[in-house]
Amino acid sequence: MFDQDLQRHESRIDRLQIAALCGLMLLGTVFVYSATMVGESAATLVWYKQSWFRQAVWYGLGMGAATAVCCVDYHILARWAMVIYWSAILMLVLVLFFGTVRFGARRWFDLGFFSLQPSEFAKLAFILAQANYLSRPVEELRGLATFWKSLGLMLLPFLLILKEPDLGSALVFLPTGLAILFVAGIPRRYLLRLLGGAGLLGALFVGNVLFAPPNWQIKLEDYQRRRLLVYFGREEAPPPGASRAELARLRQQQADYSHNVRQALISVGSGGLIGKGWRQGTQNALGFLPRPVAHNDFIFSVIAEEKGFVGSVIVITLYGAVLFSGIRIAGQARDRLGKMMAVGVVALIFSHVFINIGMNIRLMPVTGVPLPLLSYGGSSVLGSLIAMGILQNVYFYRRTY
Repeated sequence: MFDQDLQRHESRIDRLQIAALCGLMLLGTVFVYSATMVGESAATLVWYKQSWFRQAVWYGLGMGAATAVCCVDYHILARWAMVIYWSAILMLVLVLFFGTVRFGARRWFDLGFFSLQPSEFAKLAFILAQANYLSRPVEELRGLATFWKSLGLMLLPFLLILKEPDLGSALVFLPTGLAILFVAGIPRRYLLRLLGGAGLLGALFVGNVLFAPPNWQIKLEDYQRRRLLVYFGREEAPPPGASRAELARLRQQQADYSHNVRQALISVGSGGLIGKGWRQGTQNALGFLPRPVAHNDFIFSVIAEEKGFVGSVIVITLYGAVLFSGIRIAGQARDRLGKMMAVGVVALIFSHVFINIGMNIRLMPVTGVPLPLLSYGGSSVLGSLIAMGILQNVYFYRRTY
C-alpha cells in the first residue's frame, strides 16, 4: 500500500530538467535580442520580424512538439523508428539536389517563412532507429553482422551530411552512435577496434590537410581547409620562389581567416568576472564579432562578454543539470530501449555543447555546430526540444502504471 501511494505522488516529469530548459530558453531569448539589436537595420524592423521574437516562437512550437512526443509511449515511437529514419534519409538526399546554397553549403530547404535543415532531425531519427535496432536480445548483439548493420545506420546519414558539406553535424553522429553501441552491450573488442580505426583515419586526415602537397590533399571546401589550418596554427604553404610581398599577403590572409576565432576568444576573456553588462558588449556592438553569426555560432561569446565568468558558469550549470538529469533518466529506464534512447539524446546534447563552447574558446575548430536552445535557429531549437521530449518520455513511462 505504501509503495502504491509513493508511486502515485511521485512526479511523472523530471522537474529539474524542465526548470533548466526554461532557464536556457529565457537566456536564449534575452541574448539573441542583445546580439541582434546592435545594428540599425535590426532595430528598425517591426517587433514580430525580429530574431528574438522568432526565437521565442520557435521555443513555443518546440515545447508543443516536445509535449506531443512525451505523450506517446516511446515503444510506439520505436515501432515507427525505421519509417522516420528512412524519411530523414530521403530528406538528406533531396536537400543535396533542391536545397538552398548558403556560404558554399547546400543544407537547407527554403520554405519562405522558415529554412528547414534536415540534418537536425536526422540526428533524432538516427537515435530512434539505432536504439530500436539494438534493443534485440543480447545474444544477437555478439554477432558481427549486427555490429556492421548498426554501423551502416550511422554511416549513411554521416556521409550524406558530409556531402552537403556540414562536417560539424556529421561528426556529431560518431559519439552519439558509439554511446548507444556501448550501452546496448556490443562486445568491447568491436568498439575498441572501431575506436582505433576511427582514430587512425582521423590522424591520417589531419596529417593530409596539414602536410600533404596540393596534388595529394583530400578534397575539401576552401573554408573547411582554412578552419583546420587556423585551428592548428599553420599557414598555407607559399609557392616556390614567393616574393616578400607574396609572403606578406599570405600572412595577412591567414590573419583574416583567424579573425573570427580571435575575436570570440577576446570576447570571452574581456568579460571578466561579472561582464560588461547586458547589451554593453563592445566586441559585438562594434562588429568585431561577425554579426551574421554572433547570435548563433558565437552566442556563448556574447554571453561571456556581457555577463562574464558568472554568466558562463550559469550557462554551463544549466547544461549540466540537463545532462545529469538525462543520465539519471537513462538509469531509471524500465528497459534497454529506453536506456539507449536516453543515452543517445544525452550524448547528442553533450556533443553540441562541447563542440560549440570549445570553438568559442579555441579548444575546437569552428564547425558551425549550434549551442542547443541558445543559438538562434528554428531547426536547431525544434530538434533540441523534441530530443528533450524523448528524454521526458522515457522518464514518464519508466514504470508500468
